[in-house]
Amino acid sequence: MTNTKDARRFWLMKSEPDECSIDDALAAPKSTVPWTGVRNYQARNFMRDEMKIGDGVLFYHSSCPEPGIAGIAEVASATRADPTQFDARSDYFDAKSDPEKPRWLLLDVKALRKTRLLSLAELREDPELADLTVLKRGNRLSITEVNASDWKRILQLLK
Repeated sequence: MTNTKDARRFWLMKSEPDECSIDDALAAPKSTVPWTGVRNYQARNFMRDEMKIGDGVLFYHSSCPEPGIAGIAEVASATRADPTQFDARSDYFDAKSDPEKPRWLLLDVKALRKTRLLSLAELREDPELADLTVLKRGNRLSITEVNASDWKRILQLLK
């Protein structure tokens, strides 16, 4: 979506607020949280291959009564092994993942600010956002790219 490899890119990252909300992220040390539990190869590949420190993030609350964008954040680290894949007590345990060659990765996300909730319904109502991946039927990815014009429009709607 971006035509230069070094240009800042933008992402929408979904989190269930009862697991990690924008408030939780802002309350964390340095307002930074590890983005654990990604168990989709395409989302993992975005983190590993595409996302860079400083990229913009729309912090999206999902699987809740009113899903939507709840804050602005940024990518704060490179990827590393997600330790939850090796923890048998974790909901994200993966018995097939090898510590020598981890299957699942995480990166850190730094919350910058909480916003008003920009609901999924409100996103759907804006014709300028018609191509936003999160609005596509059947999309269940926890991480999706947001093009620069959609990022700018969303920031306008949040003012």
